[in-house]
Amino acid sequence: MNDADVSKQIEQMVRFIRQEAEEKANEISVSAEEEFNIEKLQLVEAEKKKIRQEYEKKEKQVDVRRKIDYSMQLNASRIKVLQAQDDIVSAMKEEAAKQLLKVSEHGFFNHHHHQYKHLLKHLIVQCLLRLKEPSVLLRCRKEDLHIVESMLDDATEEYCEKAKVHAPEIIVDKDVFLPPAPSDDDPHAPYCAGGVVLASRDGKIVCENTLDARLEVAFRKKLPEIRKSLFGRVGAA
Repeated sequence: MNDADVSKQIEQMVRFIRQEAEEKANEISVSAEEEFNIEKLQLVEAEKKKIRQEYEKKEKQVDVRRKIDYSMQLNASRIKVLQAQDDIVSAMKEEAAKQLLKVSEHGFFNHHHHQYKHLLKHLIVQCLLRLKEPSVLLRCRKEDLHIVESMLDDATEEYCEKAKVHAPEIIVDKDVFLPPAPSDDDPHAPYCAGGVVLASRDGKIVCENTLDARLEVAFRKKLPEIRKSLFGRVGAA
């Protein structure tokens, strides 16, 4: 083999090696590009997923905040409604208290005077029946003192007939009286619409039978019915 043949063979080998190297390099390049594209796609999808999760998280937070705001507004509205209902009920109670004052008003032309005297008698009898004490202390308003004294014997007699007992000793307290009727001069002062308070001599048992106490008991007992009558099912709930 001469030098020309050797040279030619070497050139062929170089071309072959170069071709293989180029093909290998091309394969590596293609493979790298594919891996890059795959990795890039995975990164893009991962970022998309992250963005979606963040969006869903924020959307849920907005939804929760919206529900909280709605609930707060609803509760505020309910409180306003309940407050308005309470104001109406309180106004009714105040009006009832004013009507009670008319029952116990004193005056020659007061047509309730006889009714109030009869009412006082029954209030005293009720207290005596509850206490069933041989000796009791009776307190009333100063302006009611003469009415109480005028029918005390009748009240005692009625109590004895109902309880089948001897007449108890009833001491009318002329030193300490129940508060008077409300006055425009001092609207914040303690007041009493009428009625009586009886207690055992040792003060351990007390029966408060004032018109104010009776109104409070009746009002508290009838409050569900009052609310239902005024406001229907919503008010009664």
